[in-house]
Amino acid sequence: MKFGMNLLLWTGELDDELLPVLESLKAMGFDGVEVPMFNTDLDYTAWGRRLDDLGLDRTAVAVRNEDDNPISCDAAARAKGVDANKRTLDCCSDLGATHMVGPFHSAIGAFSGEAPTDSEWKWGVDSMKQVAEHAGDVGVTLGVEGLNRFEIYLINAHADTARFVREVDHPNCRMMYDTFHAHIEEKDVAETIRQCADVLCHVHVSENDRSTPGQGAVRWDETFRALKEINYDGWLTIEAFGQALPELVAATKIWRRMYETESLLARDGLAFIKAQYQKYWA
Repeated sequence: MKFGMNLLLWTGELDDELLPVLESLKAMGFDGVEVPMFNTDLDYTAWGRRLDDLGLDRTAVAVRNEDDNPISCDAAARAKGVDANKRTLDCCSDLGATHMVGPFHSAIGAFSGEAPTDSEWKWGVDSMKQVAEHAGDVGVTLGVEGLNRFEIYLINAHADTARFVREVDHPNCRMMYDTFHAHIEEKDVAETIRQCADVLCHVHVSENDRSTPGQGAVRWDETFRALKEINYDGWLTIEAFGQALPELVAATKIWRRMYETESLLARDGLAFIKAQYQKYWA
């Protein structure tokens, strides 16, 4: 088991001003960080060396937008989405990230006004097959993420995420579980986890208000008990959002501050998940 912290609480991309935060996260006891992969022009090889020096492992998070939507009815946009995902995977490889997770299967925040069509589902699977082949070539595991109905429409329930990656049918294409989205979409979180056990590779630990894990309404005991039951031993990565980045405020709808400091959120969140680890795994 590894304990991670998603850096989107502070930044949308790596820069030198983040170094004190990275040093602090290591000192708190985090095993690694989840790096936003929105800017593919950074020197990720150099950043990989820096993170190695700090003793921080890494995963990465990526998204797709309307102009590079892998389920677009426009074949050119679909191709652009595949190329963007492949380019992001190259950056993950340079960084030394083991996983690329997120809703890179379709455009975030773009809606048709209807449920996904059979064609959109097929386009999504076909696009992901191409991305998965490249993921295998560069040695990175994909963790496909379904989001709640207010953020995306191709995949909302975790059962649908599992069906999606099973249809892609590639060893480097798996799925992740997110406690925030599950709190909205799932009736039985334990059974949901059991049903995706064969394809699960990553877990986001995120409170129902996107603030400090363990201080809200997520069904934590059911969640951790089920993860132990399926012998999950991958990343438990805290994902929380604040108001540091205007573009993320708009995307995540975080209109008010719900914690004292980012550092305190990270520290308290880590203490919570380590306590759950001791309770259920140790």
